[in-house]
Amino acid sequence: MNLSQFQGQSILVVDDDDLLRQQLARALERRGLEVRSASGVDEALRLIEEEPPELAVVDLKMPDGSGLKLVEALHRADPGTRIVVLTGYGSIATAIDAVRLGATYYLQKPADADEVLAAFLRGEGPPEDIDGVPKAPTLARAEWEHINRVLNDCAGNISEAARRLGLHRRSLQRKLQKFPPRQ
Repeated sequence: MNLSQFQGQSILVVDDDDLLRQQLARALERRGLEVRSASGVDEALRLIEEEPPELAVVDLKMPDGSGLKLVEALHRADPGTRIVVLTGYGSIATAIDAVRLGATYYLQKPADADEVLAAFLRGEGPPEDIDGVPKAPTLARAEWEHINRVLNDCAGNISEAARRLGLHRRSLQRKLQKFPPRQ
């Protein structure tokens, strides 16, 4: 990976997990980037207004709002900003939403600085495995993504999402308590 192309570029790291944000910021600084960081949506919006970054790493879910709001704001402030969305709740649906709004790439947590920089280098395109073939989700993963998409469409209202999915509310809550299936 050619790190020299990133040296001196400004990057905004937004994540509500203080430890992860600080570690990623330090690692990116060691690689020659000018790092600014924010712990939430509101703080990040202020930083974007002051000076839009060239690169951004944005967590998808934060207590004070969605990272998708930041993707929109970053893209409006400077359409040339390359954005990587990081999340522990990855789904194809949210990845598609992020890319539609202007994100360059989508990574699942945990991701280190080298993976983030590699994502910026990959540019626009679907995540691929080693053979270059897009990964197909398992049936369990597809179900998880569908449930989260419907829940997102219902603005987080569990009762309404359960009604739309044809599930009992408590059954939906149990499904949501489980960790997302890998791949």
